[in-house]
Amino acid sequence: MKGEIPKNNKGIDANSGRRSRFRSITARVLAVNVLALVILVVGLLYLDRYKEHLIQSELLSLETHGGIFAAALGEAAVTTNPAMGQDFLTAMARPMVRRLAVPGGLRAQLFAANGDLIADSRYLGGKKGQVQIKELPPPQSPAGFFGSILGTAIDRYDWVLHQLPAGPTYLAYPEKPAPKAADYPEAQRALSGEIRRSVRARANGQLVLMVALPVQRYKHVLGALVLSIGDERLSADIRDVRIEILSVFLIVLAITVLMSLWLAGTIARPMRQLAAAADRVRHGQDQARSVTIPDFTNRGDEIGDLSSALREMTQALWVRMEAIEGFAADVAHEIKNPLTSLKSAVETASRFEYPEQQKRLMAVILDDVERLDRLITDISDASRLDAELGRARMTQVDIRGILETLVDIERTTKESAAKESAIRAPEFVLALSGDDDFTVLGMRDRLGQVFANLIANAVSFSPPDGIIRITGDHLNGRICIVIEDQGPGMPPGKFEAVFERFYTERPKGEKFGTHSGLGLSISQQIIDAHRGHIRAENVEREGAVVGARFVISLPEHNRV
Repeated sequence: MKGEIPKNNKGIDANSGRRSRFRSITARVLAVNVLALVILVVGLLYLDRYKEHLIQSELLSLETHGGIFAAALGEAAVTTNPAMGQDFLTAMARPMVRRLAVPGGLRAQLFAANGDLIADSRYLGGKKGQVQIKELPPPQSPAGFFGSILGTAIDRYDWVLHQLPAGPTYLAYPEKPAPKAADYPEAQRALSGEIRRSVRARANGQLVLMVALPVQRYKHVLGALVLSIGDERLSADIRDVRIEILSVFLIVLAITVLMSLWLAGTIARPMRQLAAAADRVRHGQDQARSVTIPDFTNRGDEIGDLSSALREMTQALWVRMEAIEGFAADVAHEIKNPLTSLKSAVETASRFEYPEQQKRLMAVILDDVERLDRLITDISDASRLDAELGRARMTQVDIRGILETLVDIERTTKESAAKESAIRAPEFVLALSGDDDFTVLGMRDRLGQVFANLIANAVSFSPPDGIIRITGDHLNGRICIVIEDQGPGMPPGKFEAVFERFYTERPKGEKFGTHSGLGLSISQQIIDAHRGHIRAENVEREGAVVGARFVISLPEHNRV
């Protein structure tokens, strides 16, 4: 139906489908930028190396504190009995262990050489009246709405990490009301005089950092001191770092999204405008030569190049369409003339009774048929030329060889004509500069057609004893070929018109209809396709026109 919007093979509106593809550029730009940022932040939030570094630092700090504690206990909480030797003063050791451990938030356990527990900083009092102490977590300040959201996100992230099988495994931390040194392999090694560090895990997944050191006096091991601390502080530090990272991530994410939307807009919006303009041209909504393709050339980027290319392509299409319309009108006009003559001759032939009159009329009909045949042949050649020039492959062409061949043919034809009749043909002078290379990149047959047309044109206008001079030279990286004759020249102001289709300006005495008027037009089209130039001018001497000149300029091809 007329005016129906075209659809593609999936039934999707062509315009909306194109615009949806342009809109997907925004999604792709956002996806690429945001995904890279998310991957980076997820990697930073993992912080396994950072946590291991904190654990090692904490273990070293525990070992330092433990060395001080063990030295203090060895000096102040040990008694020397001549009968029983050295031993701990339990009444002094227990409060001393507590006073040394509590300020640092540590748990300190002191084991005797036989493995019994002497003191535990978690308990107050003696064996008959022990009170377990459990420290409450410090009060937390309100995090606010934004902080609570970040905290929830971090909790969900930690929960996901805990579900993953990856990560180091730790030995269980013994939770016994009356532990002995045998429950801690670290304490047993300390009783043998070694210092041991380890990390264990509680049932709820929390880590416990432990350091076991020997308590000595005069190189004699009296017991083992075990210091331990939970990873609550480490987890809090890591959580704070993660919240900071997440806060920065949200800020950067907002900036990334805004910048991505701006970047996608600078790409997708002009492309949508170019697509809409192309649709209007395709549907014939803009008939004027002032094509409405938006001009983005001032951007200086690929979209600017695309805009310029589309504008130039559209202008070229309009020129081509107008040329086709003009060519069709010219063809119809040129064909109509011989057809009208044929029609009149055929209608008149039946009225003639004398053979001589019919013979003359048949000659007119034959001339018109030959003219039609010539015209249709040239029109067919001109119509195929454009497609051929677009598909043909350029090769190295020796202009010198083409000109020498054409001149030899003309000279041979001249000698044959001179033997058969008294008609004299013009002389040819071929003067190409020295032994220079006259090689261009192009189509040999078509370039030969151009020079053949120009030489034939010069022959038709030259007097019988005239001279046709063909010269060639190099100028600024181009090859210039000049063809001059000694004919009457061209009318003033017609130097451009001679290259128009069906333009004819023939010498006096030449039979009408011998030429179609397409030769020079085809020659110009061929030269333009070779990135060359052709122009026509008169040869003047002392203010008088003494001939015509055609100048062809082609880019030279440097052979390696």
